[in-house]
Amino acid sequence: MSRSTRTAKVDSLAGFRPQRGREEEPAVPAGLLREARRSGQLNLTGRGLKLVPPDVYQLDVDAPPESRQDVSFGASDRWWERSELTKLLLSSNQIAQLDDDIRLLPALLTLDLHDNQLASLPEALGELQQLRQLRLSQNHLSLVPVQLFSLESLQTLTLQKNRLESLPEELAKLTQLTHLDVSYNLLGALPSSLGGLESLLDLNVSNNRLSRLPPGLDRLLLLRSLDMSENLLEELPDLSALTQLGTLHLRRNKLRLLPRLLPPNLKELYLGNNQLDSEGAEPLSGHAHLSVLELRANRLTSIPPGMVALRTLTRLDLADNDISTLPPAIGLLPDLKVLLLEGNPLRRLRRDLLTKGTEELLKYLRGRIELDPQAEAAEPSGLGLPSDEPMNPERIRTLKLLEFSDGKASCVPDQLFNAAAGQKVTAVNFSKNQLTSVPERLSEFSSSLVDVNLSFNRLTSCSEALCSFLQLTHLDLRNNQLSVLPPDMKNLNKLSCINLQFNRFRSFPEVLYLLDSLETVGLGNNQVQVLDPAGLLKLVNLSSLDLSNNDLDRVPPELGLCTTLRCLLLDGNPFRTPRPALLAKGTDSVLEFLRSRIPDNKTC
Repeated sequence: MSRSTRTAKVDSLAGFRPQRGREEEPAVPAGLLREARRSGQLNLTGRGLKLVPPDVYQLDVDAPPESRQDVSFGASDRWWERSELTKLLLSSNQIAQLDDDIRLLPALLTLDLHDNQLASLPEALGELQQLRQLRLSQNHLSLVPVQLFSLESLQTLTLQKNRLESLPEELAKLTQLTHLDVSYNLLGALPSSLGGLESLLDLNVSNNRLSRLPPGLDRLLLLRSLDMSENLLEELPDLSALTQLGTLHLRRNKLRLLPRLLPPNLKELYLGNNQLDSEGAEPLSGHAHLSVLELRANRLTSIPPGMVALRTLTRLDLADNDISTLPPAIGLLPDLKVLLLEGNPLRRLRRDLLTKGTEELLKYLRGRIELDPQAEAAEPSGLGLPSDEPMNPERIRTLKLLEFSDGKASCVPDQLFNAAAGQKVTAVNFSKNQLTSVPERLSEFSSSLVDVNLSFNRLTSCSEALCSFLQLTHLDLRNNQLSVLPPDMKNLNKLSCINLQFNRFRSFPEVLYLLDSLETVGLGNNQVQVLDPAGLLKLVNLSSLDLSNNDLDRVPPELGLCTTLRCLLLDGNPFRTPRPALLAKGTDSVLEFLRSRIPDNKTC
């Protein structure tokens, strides 16, 4: 046989061609199906699926292949001891259709279909009566089937980034719904039945075409977070009944005037890129709990006088307005850490101050506060306070503030307490000194103190006297040498914010688990090694938790059940999961990841 003949009979691609009779590879690996029968959870995220594999629908119906083998009583071989599928993750695929066979999975608690190509949903979806979480974001849905609103156990429904132009009135049937996200759609109005969702905690209707809000919104009495950014709103209804609302987003609307009555317990309010002038923003003056206030890119020509009384402000954004003068009293806001003023025609403020940071700017403003004429004329007291600021009793009486900061002193002079005798002092700032203990004479103001700042000192222990300040809401103990907190701190049942950064804590202070009033806890830059997620779950109002730069080698998955958290900082710890790329995606992504890792028998 010639060389050319032998060559012609050789198929060089034979090894790459499917052999006749060979079975096709299953769409879902057998190992994944076997594990799903054991755990009740199946994750098929990002597998390029165009359809849900039939094996998935049949998971709770068909007997597994192991049943045809010899019976074994090994722990991993007892195929009859299996769990019904409760969690099915199908996100980031190319699924364009969901079959009616979805009804064959009646035990589902979580169904994640976000980032697919669904243009419709089957009516059979309404038969999943146990379903609690349904994620349908980033699809092509233009209508939501009415059958979906028969899911009476549903708690979370996400429909953002679809093509929805309306929502049916049947929405109110979802009486257990706590989280609803319909952002990035084409909604021109919201159903009037929205107020019937009385269990709702979080509502996101941002990036739509809303020009008005439906009546009955004030019936959402449990609502904690409301996002209405990027719409066409020109006015707001009375929202004062929403007493639990802590965060309100209204960026990029057409608001000219705020209602006289806003939610009374707002902590964060975002009003950037509207059309508010100084008169339209005046209602903000009465909100004593605001921590974050954003008013950038509006039409403010001056700062409403009452705004300088917002003593709980930590961040104030006034950039890109028409403000020409700044009241010096802003420098006395005790918690203000960020003040943004760029883009304003400020006349009596040196431009270089804006580049030196908030601390220098506030210090400058405090220096411009005019002293009481009688106090100026009085003879020198001889105190010689290390802060080099003359003591002014009238200032203490007016501002209710006792300040002795940046003095590098080891004790607070008695003359300062004497000057405040008989006054109802509400705030104390003794930061940036060398105090080794809490001044005993602070007890003289225990009935009135709301805010205490003892940061940047040398405290090694926290005085029991501090635990008698029953009106205390803010406590700043940053940059000290603390490793424990006194047990009697449990008495501070109004404490909403505690800052313990840059101390020596090796674990989350046990007493803090008993303070269900806490909303913000700062424990960054300590040596915390372990967390008790059960304790954190008791903090039903916790919205911000900073655990960055500690020694956590593990993040308990149960931390994902802390659904009140809006800010969770974990970077700078030695744990391997969640990975830094996930941490960078933000709190919601981290919490969702942690929840997905909770063993099935621990989920609710």
